[in-house]
Amino acid sequence: MRFSDSPMLERMEKLSENGWPDVPGRSDKSPEDALLEALNVNPESHDRASAAAFRALAEEVIWLRQEEARLRRELTASQEMADRDALCPVFNRRAFERELNREMARAARHGVSLCLVYLDLDRFKAVNDGFGHAAGDAALKRVCDMVLSHVRQTDIVGRLGGDEFAILLVHANLDDARRKARDLAERVGRLRISGIGPGGQSVQLGASCGVIAWAGQGSAEQFIAEADEAMFRVKASHRPSDNGRTQNLTRFSPDS
Repeated sequence: MRFSDSPMLERMEKLSENGWPDVPGRSDKSPEDALLEALNVNPESHDRASAAAFRALAEEVIWLRQEEARLRRELTASQEMADRDALCPVFNRRAFERELNREMARAARHGVSLCLVYLDLDRFKAVNDGFGHAAGDAALKRVCDMVLSHVRQTDIVGRLGGDEFAILLVHANLDDARRKARDLAERVGRLRISGIGPGGQSVQLGASCGVIAWAGQGSAEQFIAEADEAMFRVKASHRPSDNGRTQNLTRFSPDS
């Protein structure tokens, strides 16, 4: 019997199509023999050359499965690294826009409400200029950790660049999003970044938040741009008080 005529090939094709099951194994069987048994192939019923070919093929299949699993793990890890911001444990802008597009498509199909919060830090430049970029990086991480600890698992957070973050609130209406944005901004306003050494000065951060509800915007870029515009209106409306703190940490224009 020629190997090309063996029913093993047909069984292997079916296993490949339907997914490879875990290879059964006992201490008295090699992985190759266990695989051949799962394929209902008995090498001993064939001549010596064919039996050797069956075992060699089984060994190759097992090696290929192990390599496939390794490559899948590496691919998953690489994709996660490509999606993550270089500094903060959130999506980078490219990945956030991809996820935003997906949620917008889902909202269009199922009528799900979406709101986008665009958060821009106030007085962050003073941290970098006064204490250095290491302190600025630490401040961004603190802000990011705070945001992640005060949003739901279904919400999506991304760093759009510099000191700008975006939070997509799924199944949230505009009033819900405004309350969440106000809460996040107030929490940012309580963060104080200090210099190194005794008597070091400190900078109190603030945040400007633009809030936009999804209303059929055609792309993630457009949705983000509108939230960005709302944030700038909020930032322009800030009035510094006598002690240098920002009054009304978040305010929203009537059309936001």
